[in-house]
Amino acid sequence: MTEEQPVGQTPFPLSPQVLAGDTSDVYFLRTHRIMELEEVNPRVTMEFFPSGDGILCGMKEVLALLGQALPADGEVWALKEGKSFRLKEVALRVTAPYLSFGVYETAILGILAHESGWATAARECVEAAQGLPIVSFGARHVHPAVVAAMEYAAMVGGCVSCSTPAGAQLAGVSPSGTMPHAMMLCFGDTARATLAFDKHMPPEVPRIVLVDTFHDEPEEALQAAHALGDRLYGVRLDTPGERGGVTPDLVIEARARLDLAGFQHVKLVVSGGVTPARIRAFLEAGAPVDSFGVGSYISGARPIDFTADIKEVEGKPVAKRGRIPGIIANPRLHRAI
Repeated sequence: MTEEQPVGQTPFPLSPQVLAGDTSDVYFLRTHRIMELEEVNPRVTMEFFPSGDGILCGMKEVLALLGQALPADGEVWALKEGKSFRLKEVALRVTAPYLSFGVYETAILGILAHESGWATAARECVEAAQGLPIVSFGARHVHPAVVAAMEYAAMVGGCVSCSTPAGAQLAGVSPSGTMPHAMMLCFGDTARATLAFDKHMPPEVPRIVLVDTFHDEPEEALQAAHALGDRLYGVRLDTPGERGGVTPDLVIEARARLDLAGFQHVKLVVSGGVTPARIRAFLEAGAPVDSFGVGSYISGARPIDFTADIKEVEGKPVAKRGRIPGIIANPRLHRAI
């Protein structure tokens, strides 16, 4: 999706552990208790900013959390989901009594850091692909507790879909997938597995067949094409590293053999260790790839650290050493709460 078309219309589910503060650094919990007992609860303004450039993601989840936490007079200004941000640019500003949201500082920072890291990596792949679709295949590389957030972030970064129902539901799209090696191996034959897939899957599911299990990729692509004919949407090449991975020449050969056999309509999907550099290499070599599946480059992306500072207490500019007291103006923020 573009910056003007952020995904995700489904309300973000809020974990009971997050709401209870169980995912917060314990010193925030202790601070909360002490301030309650001492009846100290000033109205503060806290600003959140990143440690580098990137694509903002996680803001919708943060706003859902703050929407439950803040009192009626709370005020939140934020960058919009999917927008680019710069080093140290204020992405979020919260003004409210400290005890209403202070305990959630850890969660807010973590949400923005991790989801922005994933979204930024996805955007790098999308830009390298120059308009070719990218699908997130990275769910197997992360803990299942964060799969939905990771896949949602990948789509905020520009992926057209993802492999899990959880991520697709969060982003408001349909999940995307082909056929696993396990299915081919259990059926013992690519064509047999392909026919079974076609028999039992509803018509709206694209018939995309994995073609590197038993035989040479162009050969298995032809087997799948002969089995399904016009019903075959595409084939996926996922050659393992032990066999040298998918190469531009292999894609070019598969395309040529399919075309010679009259299957010009069959799309070619490439997956397996795909990175922006590899995407660019395929395009520069003229390989006729129709879409890419990207896994660990997105799911393993380094979080972009965010920091939070109190900049006003009861309207008075303040700051810890090394920071400038008072709020930092950012005309790109919009009133979110």
